[in-house]
Amino acid sequence: MTARFASALYVTEVAHRRLRPRRHALAYRVCAMLIDLDELPELDRRLRLFAHGRFAPFSFHDRDYGARDGTPLRAWIEARLAEARLGAFAASIRTLTVPRLFGYAFNPITVHFCHGGDGGLGAILYEVHNTFGERHGYLLPVDRGALARGAAVEHSCAKDFHVSPFMDMELAYDFTVRPPGDRLSVAIRVRDEAGVVLTATQAGGRVELTDGALARALAAFPAQTLKIVAAIHWEAVRLFFKRIGVRPHRPASAPDVTARPAPFGAPRGTES
Repeated sequence: MTARFASALYVTEVAHRRLRPRRHALAYRVCAMLIDLDELPELDRRLRLFAHGRFAPFSFHDRDYGARDGTPLRAWIEARLAEARLGAFAASIRTLTVPRLFGYAFNPITVHFCHGGDGGLGAILYEVHNTFGERHGYLLPVDRGALARGAAVEHSCAKDFHVSPFMDMELAYDFTVRPPGDRLSVAIRVRDEAGVVLTATQAGGRVELTDGALARALAAFPAQTLKIVAAIHWEAVRLFFKRIGVRPHRPASAPDVTARPAPFGAPRGTES
């Protein structure tokens, strides 16, 4: 019998809901991949529709992430973990991302799950990309005790990176994550001193990674990268006509990975 990959497909729904200063919502479906970085050579060898570092219907390129200069992603994440004194959680690294489709991809957020030698999740690196070609990471340790009790992973940190021209910089993020299993979910609450401004979620179920599954995903999502980029720009037009002010772009600054505590007191308030 063919060994089951730790890597997998996840058919997910992405939804955004803005609460202030104008209400606004969107939702669309995305086929994401969870890629165990140690499995990349085997995935490249055994799957006809997937490739690592070369063209294929679905492909994964290290230069799309991390240093974005071709440095192997695993090595880059290992270095960030070591800098944060989280090096014990580099035994296994699994990346949740939208792969390149016919050579093109855009990921507003990629989530790297970092595991210890016992297989337990110990840290998460949230890698955020904007449409200016910049990226920034938020690296945060996992409360392993709470996770063992069945609780979701919860993180809060200050916003350090310009993403949308319709959002201020003086904000905080709350992440609530159900790590990948038969299902996964990633929820983000963006808030200021007055409360929640926007929520974003991605949730869906696991599909075993095979050429057949990739072929079905290709048929169901033939232009998903273009759909993601088009949706971002279309929603920007809608927000503009709702007269939500445009904030000037602030170039990304060093360091490229941070983990600062969230401001504004307790992070888990009610939506209002």
